[in-house]
Amino acid sequence: MQTVKLGKSDLEVTDICLGTMTFGEQVSESISFEILDQAVGQGINFLDTAEMYSVPARAETFGATETIIGNWFSRNPQARQSVVLASKVAGPSRGMPWVREGAGMTADDIIRSCEGSLKRLQTDYIDLYQIHWPARPVPAFGNRYFDPEKTNSDQSTIEEQLRALDRLVREGKIRYVGLSNETPYGVSEFIRIAEAENLPRVASIQNPYCLLNRSYENALDETCHQLDVSLLAYSPLAFGLLTGKYDESGITGPQAPAEARIARYESVQKQRWGRAAALDAARVYNALARRHDLTPVQLAIGFCNTKWQVASTIIGVRTPEQLKEILAVNGLTLDSQIMDEIDAIRLNHFDPAQ
Repeated sequence: MQTVKLGKSDLEVTDICLGTMTFGEQVSESISFEILDQAVGQGINFLDTAEMYSVPARAETFGATETIIGNWFSRNPQARQSVVLASKVAGPSRGMPWVREGAGMTADDIIRSCEGSLKRLQTDYIDLYQIHWPARPVPAFGNRYFDPEKTNSDQSTIEEQLRALDRLVREGKIRYVGLSNETPYGVSEFIRIAEAENLPRVASIQNPYCLLNRSYENALDETCHQLDVSLLAYSPLAFGLLTGKYDESGITGPQAPAEARIARYESVQKQRWGRAAALDAARVYNALARRHDLTPVQLAIGFCNTKWQVASTIIGVRTPEQLKEILAVNGLTLDSQIMDEIDAIRLNHFDPAQ
């Protein structure tokens, strides 16, 4: 397991991060404990969660994932000192009034959310506290285009958010800050204001990055490289499309794997990963893997391992067996021939899950 430093922070994390949004919905607490034990036992020191998890988000399971992790820490108190713990404050509620009411995200919202996460996680501090999505209306979650008419003065400013995060740092409740689902403009502004006002500097950005969505490479990678912000790549397997399990069955219908998220939840099917174009492209990439005597998972994870843009790849699993399969790919990189073939496919299937 390789370790990398996030941005200009002193956080040293493994190049694989265990994402946990399945805990509490698809994965029971007992199986979650098995997965956590296995991940840490195999050398992963980086855990990622969020206040709104588990997913798909429901009022009944709000905070469930953090609660499970907190219970695991309670059973394994030494583990808290050995892992880098990341969580997220949700942005504007996006139709989830159980997260917060109103359309914005105030400084008080950020403070309250962090304190709620600390209580559920049964810890005194969070190593990396991330803004889950911007308060600004930005292209994200399958929305491809920026619409200036949706911008309004009621939204919290970047400086207001940074000042709330600064308070949390000074109080010892968080160590470093990060972003998620951000744009080049957003990253640049967070860095500019932080440096001008002596506020916490962003260490990382957590954005989708996989064979079906390489939109990060459209200027955001240059921005983050120049400003020393590290990418935490999420959905490397594109909600399972890049495992090959939907190649024959599709994502819905009687033949689809009944236990999979994208097959079980209509809300997920309607988002970027459920597009017909995304499945079409996934089938092409999965076929490429097999032509090179690789599994689809090996190709998908190997792609992230090979790209200079990625600091750590966030993996999400439902079972210890799935974790074992992904950990077996640790360190695998792809040769230039396969990478060239991947780029050629992208010309005809350009980021269908963006």
